[in-house]
Amino acid sequence: MSDYIENLKWRYATKQFDASKDISEEDLNYLKEALQLSASSYGLQPYEILIIKDQAIREKLKPAAWNQSQITDASYLIVFANKTDFGDELVDDYIDNVATTRNLSKEDLKGYADFMKSKLVALPQEEKSQWTAKQTYIALGNLLSAAAHKKLDVCPMEGFSAEEVNSILDLNDKNLNASVIATVGYRSEEDATQHYAKVRKPQNILFKHV
Repeated sequence: MSDYIENLKWRYATKQFDASKDISEEDLNYLKEALQLSASSYGLQPYEILIIKDQAIREKLKPAAWNQSQITDASYLIVFANKTDFGDELVDDYIDNVATTRNLSKEDLKGYADFMKSKLVALPQEEKSQWTAKQTYIALGNLLSAAAHKKLDVCPMEGFSAEEVNSILDLNDKNLNASVIATVGYRSEEDATQHYAKVRKPQNILFKHV
């Protein structure tokens, strides 16, 4: 069986981290590159990713995450913050990047830019926020797989107050919202959940071939 599948079987949502172990700068850079390469709708990546090491900030955030120990015991706390609203600038910035990266003129890309704007910019603000939040989960999935490949532990977390996290990190002023968070580090030997059998739906129930 492939290493990829074995790595997915190995990973689990880590409940207790070993606070004495830190992931290396090399491994952190690997995870950052994996996140950078994540797919997103139109390639727009309508979010920012905060990588928080500062212990004092994490202590402030811990009560907002139901006092879960992962927030402070893991090596890093990663906050996926989606844009809550946007205008033409979201597409324009992307087109500027495409033009530079692929050595194209922006005029050559105008048709594609106008198409994206016609589909996205006119959406109601609430739909924009929902759409951008969905994109963060694609990046989160990449993080889980990339970390498993490096035998790094991750706990993806929705158990937190977005309002409180936004306030502590001043995200509201930046037109951002904490969509989902994850902690990264090494599992504690005392975390009993690492020994639990992985429970998933059997394939004959999960998949329907049409």
